[in-house]
Amino acid sequence: MIRELMAVWDGAERFQLLLSLCLFVLGPGVDGDGELTGGCGYQACPAVNPGMLNVHLVPHTHDDVGWLKTVDQYYYGGKTVIQRAGVQYILDSVIPQLQADPAKRFIYVEIAFFYRWWNQQTNSMKKVVKQLVSEGRLEFVNGGWCMNDEATTHYSSIIDQMTLGFQFLNDTFGECGRPRVAWHIDPFGHSREQASLFAQMGFDGLFFGRLDYQDKKNREDLREMEQVWRASANLLKPNADLFTGVLPNGYNPPSLLCWDVLCFDEPIKDDKDLDEYNVDEIVSYFIKTAHQQSKHYRTEHIIMTMGSDFQYQNANMWYKNLDKLIKYVNAAQSTGSRVNVLYSTPSCYLYELNKANLTWSVKSDDFFPYADGPHQFWTGYFTSRPALKRYERLSNNFLQVCNQLEVLAASDSRSGPYGVGDSSVLKKAMGVAQHHDAVSGTEKQHVADDYAKKLAKGWDRCEVLVSNALSSLSGMKQNFIFCNKLNISVCPQVEELKKFTVNLYNPLARAVSMYVRVPVNGTSYDVSDPKGSLVPNQVVAVSDFTKALRKDRGHSVNELVFKAWVPALGFSTYKVSRASDSPVFSKLLRSERKHHDRRKKGLTIENEYIRVLFDANTGLISGIENLHKNLSLSVTQSFHWYDASTGNNESSQASGAYIFRPKQEYPFPMSKRVKTYTVQTDLFQEVYQNFSSWCSQVVRLYKNQKFVELEWTVGPIPVADTIGKEVISRFDTPLKTAGIFYTDSNGREILTRRRDYRPTWQLQQTEPVAGNYYPVNSRIYMKDGKVQLTVLTDRSQGGSSVKDGSLELMVHRRLLYDDNRGVGEALSEPGYDGNGLIVRGKHLVFLDTVDASAELHRLQAQAEYMAPWIVMAEGTRTPYSTRPTHISEFSALKAELPHNIHLLTLAQWDPQSIVIRLEHQFEKGESSVYSKPVTVDLANLFSAFEITSVEEMSLGFNKRKEDLSRLTWKTMQEVEDTESASSHKDTSRLMVVLNPMEIRTFRVHIQYR
Repeated sequence: MIRELMAVWDGAERFQLLLSLCLFVLGPGVDGDGELTGGCGYQACPAVNPGMLNVHLVPHTHDDVGWLKTVDQYYYGGKTVIQRAGVQYILDSVIPQLQADPAKRFIYVEIAFFYRWWNQQTNSMKKVVKQLVSEGRLEFVNGGWCMNDEATTHYSSIIDQMTLGFQFLNDTFGECGRPRVAWHIDPFGHSREQASLFAQMGFDGLFFGRLDYQDKKNREDLREMEQVWRASANLLKPNADLFTGVLPNGYNPPSLLCWDVLCFDEPIKDDKDLDEYNVDEIVSYFIKTAHQQSKHYRTEHIIMTMGSDFQYQNANMWYKNLDKLIKYVNAAQSTGSRVNVLYSTPSCYLYELNKANLTWSVKSDDFFPYADGPHQFWTGYFTSRPALKRYERLSNNFLQVCNQLEVLAASDSRSGPYGVGDSSVLKKAMGVAQHHDAVSGTEKQHVADDYAKKLAKGWDRCEVLVSNALSSLSGMKQNFIFCNKLNISVCPQVEELKKFTVNLYNPLARAVSMYVRVPVNGTSYDVSDPKGSLVPNQVVAVSDFTKALRKDRGHSVNELVFKAWVPALGFSTYKVSRASDSPVFSKLLRSERKHHDRRKKGLTIENEYIRVLFDANTGLISGIENLHKNLSLSVTQSFHWYDASTGNNESSQASGAYIFRPKQEYPFPMSKRVKTYTVQTDLFQEVYQNFSSWCSQVVRLYKNQKFVELEWTVGPIPVADTIGKEVISRFDTPLKTAGIFYTDSNGREILTRRRDYRPTWQLQQTEPVAGNYYPVNSRIYMKDGKVQLTVLTDRSQGGSSVKDGSLELMVHRRLLYDDNRGVGEALSEPGYDGNGLIVRGKHLVFLDTVDASAELHRLQAQAEYMAPWIVMAEGTRTPYSTRPTHISEFSALKAELPHNIHLLTLAQWDPQSIVIRLEHQFEKGESSVYSKPVTVDLANLFSAFEITSVEEMSLGFNKRKEDLSRLTWKTMQEVEDTESASSHKDTSRLMVVLNPMEIRTFRVHIQYR
């Protein structure tokens, strides 16, 4: 029939018919509306050869969203003296190769780069790319804004950056742009919570490249390079189950088979007249390599990653050699070879593993810490660049405030008296900051500066949005002042004011109380709450510690301190007026400052709940008492440092941005005796401890507070002795802990850690300190049968229990040598004046019973990372026209959420809808009060708007929950759960049930009241 038609038609008609028939055979077509149809996903996978060893070649590039160069430099290919890498050229080069050959495949990961490239393309190029995506030949894997770090990231920020990437893919490519496979080939260790989040986002599997060298050898021997990761101890299986595969060569090609412009391997020379003809040699080598690799895997399929960092800038080099490889290796089948090679993708490889219908082993711990050699533990980056880590955490806090107010004030937030507000700039900057060479601290200094600059630009745009929103919601226009250096008593615009307001916005869905500290130059103030009642306050001198830290950035002599209450998801406005215009004088009003004489009895401070004891001889903390529970624990807290190794006769490995390797097992004490003085007021008591010229701490107890606040200041770390130093805060107790301690996983579930032990293989410990360090994103604790000591952090840090009854957290590090992992410079941050970085942070210390501790530290950890945002304003206020009534207190909720339920996300999605995420923030059995299912009535939750429709979505917001289905896997642990999935179900779309550790995501349409 085709031959007959061709005989009748000729010329252009014949060509058009042939083209249509080819499109019909080779891939999807176009429907009547011009939309691409069919062909992506697993149905687009290439045919394999049953009975043979199928080698899935995966052409890919790994494009760091900043590392040795900034994001912009990497995209455009600038600063070639640092690295020859230009992302735009990769995509420019790959697309024509895919167009030319329907067999070719390529995967892309980092949407921060692809988004930029896409916006620079012509409509015709965009149409070509859409066609390739619809055919499954250009496939997006992972799909986040970046490939995020897994150790130093908070789960809230991980979800946000993944959602940002998903949103672009969904809006641009629809269902064919939805990634099926998570691809974390470069992060330096892998967290259980990350796997759980991936599973809840709908991924069918995860592939990664880095794991401990001992773990990898063990897995290769046992053929357990692929298994099912049971990533939650709380969620019903398979909700957090994720098939996980370890790639054979990290993410690089096999040795001798790299054909990129950046590589040096010999190309395939297939002209038999050449003296250097090498086809037979390469085919033989490849077949041998494939069979060797297959010994470590269980199916007749193996994967080879054909690409690496910033490769495919000249895609022709790769594809030309891969074409030859496929041709000649497959031709060897005619002479008895059982190896079949094909272009493929990670999802197609995963699909073949699933179809093998095997029973897989199960893993339930995580992949930390990561080591690539006996003395090479990648545990230093848990702390590297501590100031950037804190800035990222604060930026997440502010982004949630910005997102919420954009919803609550609607269009008034985006356009108002302060200009055009925009949340997207901070969203994208935060997305970039989650990259595994960003918040991790493993980038060059100029790149770290660029990350901070991008965050600062995002803050600027959100400050406009927040100002507009607060004016709209309060009905008052004010001259808002954002004081972002209050931790060092700096806010020049407020210090001299006689009248000002303190506006506090609370992003939590429960009311909170907090202590506010404002730098001032007066000596007496009146503070009134939103109802006009006077609030007790104190004025105390700015400490010498703070004056030395802030240098010339502020000149206030005092701090005004008062306690404030802020309603759930709302704001409170406190008015401050200077009560006296008398000159500032050194005597502190209503407070006492005492220098402690160690010859007398040891110092004690206390409030209604806690007593802290100090040793009379050393000035160090010597004990903590819980007065309500009648608990007492001998605790010595002090600062120490490890000398950073520069290599020794065992190994040349030095400590660096990635790797922690101390010279000695026991750290040096900062000081055996410290100078102290106290400040005691009606609202708080403080003990100032001076450990050295570069290390100090304030031990603080606020009234009615159930924890001890330790505000530490460290730096600049001295290196005149040419020795790098890694500084820790250590807590020593007599607790019998048997080598056991506990850390969080990305701020959510708690994992048990055991010194010198790994759950899945027999560890040969070579670094007794660094080999026992773990990421601490929000908390670390230890306990015996009755008492638990918990420490909360204000940023991600490395932590451990190197000996029984002891906890330590690394707070700062300054190093003089590179660790030879690519960054190419020592981790020695210049700081504000170029003399070295000074870092200030907080640890919150809890002492309680084991049963009660979870309630305290979970709620407080949530309150810290979603702290109320402080916005000052000059005293004069004018009515804002869009709201006739002026209010000083506001809540967007009809009633606050139960304490075990957290409003994780409230953000504008598009002009018609918003995204709401609710999470249960307790684990099963963790609390007799809070570890129970909770029902939330969405219809009666918000006062600011009415919900008109609800649609439940996947965690990543790119698929309706009811439409989401994942590949299923048989496992060796088919033990029935004690609770069935149907035990706690919604009674309607608006009555939402949340079980322990469950996150539920909704697309909601609203109508403002």
